[in-house]
Amino acid sequence: MKRKGERSTKDIPRDILEQLNRGEMETVNLVEWLAVDQKLLLENLLAQNGRSAYLNPLRIKIDQLKKQTVNTVNEAIGIGLFEQMMQNNDNEFLAVLSGHRADLVRCWATYTIGKNKNLNLSETLKQIRPFAADKHFGVREICWLAVRAKIAKNLDESINLLSGWTSDQDENIRRFTTEATRPRGVWCEHIEMLKQHPELGLPILDRLKSDKAKYVRDSVGNWLNDASKTQPAFVQQLCKRWEEENDTKETKYIIKKALRTINKQ
Repeated sequence: MKRKGERSTKDIPRDILEQLNRGEMETVNLVEWLAVDQKLLLENLLAQNGRSAYLNPLRIKIDQLKKQTVNTVNEAIGIGLFEQMMQNNDNEFLAVLSGHRADLVRCWATYTIGKNKNLNLSETLKQIRPFAADKHFGVREICWLAVRAKIAKNLDESINLLSGWTSDQDENIRRFTTEATRPRGVWCEHIEMLKQHPELGLPILDRLKSDKAKYVRDSVGNWLNDASKTQPAFVQQLCKRWEEENDTKETKYIIKKALRTINKQ
């Protein structure tokens, strides 16, 4: 039977938490996701796969963090695993991480891709795409964080490549295109070029202006709401054009979310 998960960390059954920390199941909600002891999960993962020698260098990397949060630890482990795999010429472990049953382990895998400087942008996006389609919410969120810096550094090429993803049948793939390029984003550095020149995102935005999936529409609306905080005139003009060109309930939904900050002023 599908678990619903608890509303509080203290209510998570001990046996469930132990299984999560051993990597034997996925988290089912944010409460569980935050409750997993990533350091213990890492220790168990390495022991189960004959790579315990990787543990101490990774522990040092985690201990050196100025602030240990779920996201900073997640990133540190992912980068640390990548470094260990490179140093040990370990070409097999990424496949283990990528296909692991535990969602947090798959999250680590995204950083081994995002931080691989040997991959160009096209190769990076190709390898991250399966994670953008992952059935687990946590993996989908972490995967765009893992590659956002490379996207921001190669913005024109990124938008050109990602615009092709907007026609994908999978709404998760379509949503990735806007989440990964949000001018302000969440839990990440802003993309200054898009804050000042949001029109650069039009090859993506225009194709999603009446998307059938609420999951995508929310992301498009949030993208434009981000942009409205620095370029309100652009957002107002775009919303007016969209309303004239495509007066559907889907477009109206996006416009309402896009203008929410402007309308509060």
